[in-house]
Amino acid sequence: MNIYVVRHCKAEGQSPSANLTEEGYLQAERVAELLQGKPIEHIISSPFLRAIQSISPLAENIQVNYHVDDRLSERVLCGESNVNWLEMLRHTFTDLEICYEGGESSTSAMNRALAVITDVRNSGFSNVVIVTHGNLMSLLLKHYETKFGFEEWASLSNPDVYHLQFEGELPIIQRIWNG
Repeated sequence: MNIYVVRHCKAEGQSPSANLTEEGYLQAERVAELLQGKPIEHIISSPFLRAIQSISPLAENIQVNYHVDDRLSERVLCGESNVNWLEMLRHTFTDLEICYEGGESSTSAMNRALAVITDVRNSGFSNVVIVTHGNLMSLLLKHYETKFGFEEWASLSNPDVYHLQFEGELPIIQRIWNG
């Protein structure tokens, strides 16, 4: 089984309705080119507009409808804006249980991403694309590679693509985006 985990392309903001930037739309075309040669059977996306716009060119090119799954939504760090958000985020990679007011712990976010992976692995599909957000993507990768932490999150690009190849319980993980 092959799961391609895609972080959305560059967007105009963080709100659920934020569009891709002009550059983001071009990146979405490049993501489609990267994945077009793969035998993709199923696409699942975060409901955020930037994620849907990031995968729409691929879905159109290969004529596979995307399905929206709320479990792939961006992780909420805390309920209100905080100038120290970056340091707060750093702490959530070392203390997976920390939960700021109005937010979600790393464990909780990781578990909802893993639930999607479990569903995909039980779906009968062999080649699936999952489109999500940087923090959720990094927590998913951290589940399989515990060394994946804050610095690795910080080094993700918009977009980014990782290939998870499952032959057993643990996947072989490879970053395939070189943009």
